[in-house]
Amino acid sequence: MSNEINIDFNKMDGLTPGIVQDARTGEVLMLGFLNPESYAKTIETGFVTFWSRTRQKLWMKGETSGNRLRIISAATDCDQDTLLFRVAVEGDGLVCHEGTVSCFTRPLALDKTAESAEATRG
Repeated sequence: MSNEINIDFNKMDGLTPGIVQDARTGEVLMLGFLNPESYAKTIETGFVTFWSRTRQKLWMKGETSGNRLRIISAATDCDQDTLLFRVAVEGDGLVCHEGTVSCFTRPLALDKTAESAEATRG
């Protein structure tokens, strides 16, 4: 196992997912995408900066709302193709553009058989 970090941006046409987690609570706040430029900006500033796929430009989360994502720690997965940022949210703490703390607020209906199987495994 090598300790060298080399983020693989090639698997997703130049992008890699970036998961944002509240360092204090552990709650997953959002998922965005980074390219090499936004990754470099993130490392340089200490604030998560994404690549906006819709606007095709760099996007520092919270630059207009004030809810910037200050990095407490960062890691990559074993394949080095996904990033995890543990952050402290500045501002009022509402990360989602819909005015909620987390973007993950819409529960999905799961097949009860799958739920039962998962419960017995856990």
